[in-house]
Amino acid sequence: MGVTPPGHWYRRTLVLAGPIIVSNTSVPLVGAVDTAVVGHLPDPVYIGAVALGAAVFSLLFWGFGFLRMGTTGFTAQALGRGDREELRAVLARAALTALVLGVVLIALQWPLGVLSLALTGAEGLLREETLAYFRVRVWGAPATLLNYALLGYLIGVQRTGAALVHQLTLNLTNVALDLLLVFGLDQGVRGVAAASVAAELAAAAVGLRLIAARLPRPFATDATRVFERGRLLALLRVNVDIAVRTLCLIAAFFSFTLAGSRQGELVLAANAVLMHLQHFMAYGLDGFAHAAETLSGHAYGARRATDFSAAVRATSVLAVGVAAFYSLVYFLFGPHLVAVLTGIEAVREEALRFLPWLVAAPLISVWSFQLDGVFIGTTHTREMRNAMLLSLAVFAASVSVALPVFGNHGLWAALLVFMVARALTLAFYYPRIRRAAAAPVFPTEREIIPKASD
Repeated sequence: MGVTPPGHWYRRTLVLAGPIIVSNTSVPLVGAVDTAVVGHLPDPVYIGAVALGAAVFSLLFWGFGFLRMGTTGFTAQALGRGDREELRAVLARAALTALVLGVVLIALQWPLGVLSLALTGAEGLLREETLAYFRVRVWGAPATLLNYALLGYLIGVQRTGAALVHQLTLNLTNVALDLLLVFGLDQGVRGVAAASVAAELAAAAVGLRLIAARLPRPFATDATRVFERGRLLALLRVNVDIAVRTLCLIAAFFSFTLAGSRQGELVLAANAVLMHLQHFMAYGLDGFAHAAETLSGHAYGARRATDFSAAVRATSVLAVGVAAFYSLVYFLFGPHLVAVLTGIEAVREEALRFLPWLVAAPLISVWSFQLDGVFIGTTHTREMRNAMLLSLAVFAASVSVALPVFGNHGLWAALLVFMVARALTLAFYYPRIRRAAAAPVFPTEREIIPKASD
């Protein structure tokens, strides 16, 4: 077998990352339209209700992100091995897990709604409208979680163009139904929630159709293989590991916001403006992280160590290049971008004080993004979980030391230390994956393939 030229990996990375970046940029559009349609209703409380309700579900569903990430890793490896039946089995396991968890969320909607409202502190009409949003939106939970699994599968089989169609279906349908239900049918906050539910159902239908186009009868697989004990345990382990990692990430960013709020409303607002730009950068870098997931997972599943290293190198080089571009844009145009996000002069001035941290953030954050992609693609999630737990402890220690001395500058420094800690702890474990990629039998295979005596 000939050696794959290095240029192949760079071209392949761009082909895979491009559609993901485009689909990611459509995500903020939905939030903007949600806000815009209720912003034309007679009372500003409706804006607050949609914002609170959407935040609750964003937090809730983010915790189930393992459905997307775990599915991508297992799918990419099955593709690398050329195991078509395992592709069907992976999809079936992921879809069943998503639907079961979605039904559980519906069954628990009453306590979840009460707890969510208690956390938001909403009262009066704001509470009523937020609860109305919650009671409609929760019925979309099975479709939402199923879409996570379908998206993970599409990325895992390197069909990011199809993933783009899937995500655009979700987001553009949501926008169209927002306009119809709120402006056309006067459904208010309930209309915004119903638009989200209907869009999730439409995206799930399109996603299944896209998968069936390349994998006929996608769920026609042996039930004994789907429910094989060793593989179910591997799925459970990976999902729990990723869930713990995600909760740690949520805890870090929530702590950052909370620490900012304790410094006053002006600092809180300035940090929120800068974090919007940080999230925008993350949407771009996520495309290369997803490319790393599927390319490294495919090479890992095929047991091609040379291809594995080449894929990691190409995705990382391109990601660093894009990170440098973001840093340059924030350096040159940061004040203008801040001005676009807020018209309040005091908030602008406060945000500009901390803009240098944002300029540095892309080049510091990119390494943890890329390594996360490699660990997810190869399903070395236990190491990723342990790295995140240690990084969270480093973040907490950094905040406790830097915040009292340097104020909000110390808080931003602690956030970047957190990113460095994530990269360094993952880099410590990375040689294990590289060695396993060259091994005749992967450690993960020993765990998921039962012995004959089982």
